[in-house]
Amino acid sequence: MTAEVKRRRSERLEVRTTPEDRALIDRAVEISGTDLTGFVVANLTVAAHRILADRSEFVLDAESRRAWEQANQRKARDLPGLRELMRRPSPFVEE
Repeated sequence: MTAEVKRRRSERLEVRTTPEDRALIDRAVEISGTDLTGFVVANLTVAAHRILADRSEFVLDAESRRAWEQANQRKARDLPGLRELMRRPSPFVEE
């Protein structure tokens, strides 16, 4: 038995496509040496991870990281308007 654990696929996903898109996908499936389900699931999960990563993880190059660290080490500015706003009762809390 391999180290890879096989997962049972029980959820169904249906998509509609144009004949041109389907032909393109079928060619890619054939070239990749997999079946349509494996191809679609693998590529959709990669795309999903990439999209979700933008919302949960931020990667910075060295220069951007230095700028980020400098900005975070500055003393916070006093914003009287914001301070006053934070003193007001929340309009979202029911009393």
